[in-house]
This record gives sequence, C-alpha cells and structure tokens, in this order.
Amino acid sequence: MYTSLVRAQNVFGFFTTVAFAVAALIAGTDLLAPRTPSGTIRPTNTQVVKGRPHYYSTKREEYAIIKFSLDADLSSLFTWNTKQVFVYVTAEWPAAAGNNATNQAVIWDQIITSPSSDHLANIGPATLRKLKKSAAGKPIDPSRGKLSLKNQRPKYQITHPSSRIAETDGVELRLHYNVQPWVGALTWDQGRDYGRWKATAGGASDAFALPAIKKKDDGDKSDSSSSSSKKKTNNNNKKKAKA
Repeated sequence: MYTSLVRAQNVFGFFTTVAFAVAALIAGTDLLAPRTPSGTIRPTNTQVVKGRPHYYSTKREEYAIIKFSLDADLSSLFTWNTKQVFVYVTAEWPAAAGNNATNQAVIWDQIITSPSSDHLANIGPATLRKLKKSAAGKPIDPSRGKLSLKNQRPKYQITHPSSRIAETDGVELRLHYNVQPWVGALTWDQGRDYGRWKATAGGASDAFALPAIKKKDDGDKSDSSSSSSKKKTNNNNKKKAKA
C-alpha cells in the first residue's frame, strides 16, 4: 500500500484530476467571452467553363469560377484561448425539385492564427517574420479578424456530380468560420444566438444565377468574320493603291 509504485500512481492520479479540472475551467471561460461576428459578401464576376477533372480523364465537366468581395469583422472570435480561426466561403444552391437538400461547395478558405501560434502557420519565412513583427508583444491581436477582400479570385472551382452547373439559379455565397482553441472543443458558426455568442450578422449574398457556357462556335464565327472583313479591307486598299 505504501510502496513507491502506489505513491507514484496516487500522485499521477491527483495530477490528472487537477489538469482536467483546470482544462474544463479554461474551456468554460470561452462561453463568457462575447462573439459578434459580422460580414458582407457579394459576387463580382461569375463564369462557367468546361474542363477535365484530372489530366488523364477524357470526361469533360462544367466548372464555375466565382470571384467575390468580402468585408468581415471576426475580431471578437480571438481570445486568449484562441489558437487559430479557419475562415471559408461556400457557394450554396438548392438541389433538384423533390430533393430536400442544399448543394454546398467551398470556393475559398484561409487560416488566421493568433500571435501565440504563428509558428504553426504554413507560410514562407519572410512572411512569417513580418507576421511575428506585426504582433510583437501582443498575446491577442483581434485586428487579424478583420478581412477586406476586393474581387477575390476563388481558390477552388466548383462542379456538380451531374457534371452540369451552368445556368443554375438561386446560388448564394456564405461566410463560415471554425474556431480552434488551445483547450476545449471546436466551435463553428451558428445559425442563431446562444447566450453571448451571436449568429453572424449578414454573411450571405443575394441569390444569383450562374451564366451559360460561352459556345466556342460563336467565338470562332466572330473571329472568322472579323478576319474576313480585315482581308476585304486590305484587298480594297491594295486595289486603290494600284489605281
């Protein structure tokens, strides 16, 4: 009962109990910190092109490219327990009639680290030095949660399992986030208020429709007509010069 092994087990058991109690207390403090995220997002340019899913594929699919502008204030998500915030934008549109579901695809994402976790950022050495220098002496830097993107190119092109996405109606862009704490559970954006945690104000664009695919034949016809008109003009000029 009083051997060294038993005493070591008792000390370890007491240590783990205290550690779990402190961790639960730290995680509980996040519930007391208010969250008031907000954002406005709108599409600036949309186009649909045809392409292959990979190099060796012979199948051609339709891909939508959606540029957008985003102004968001996620500074309230950064507390002393925040490790990093994962921000992403999705394109959402209703499924076919009779299917009670919503299609959702990510078109852009970004990881925003806290000053205490800058060493985990997957960026180049020069950018990392600038990032650390901008937050020198700051345990928390809420200004990192303020995003302003103008005519942002998407990171990902989106498609549909049917390989058809052109002329899709009711498409919306939505802003989402995921808070990753040092201690505690992962939390996502919610659709309604929970205590001091408020739902994202705004964060969704007006519904819009994806355009049709520009037919290659139309471009070829216009090119051929323009080239033929140029040839006629050149021939007329030559005849005038000879005369």
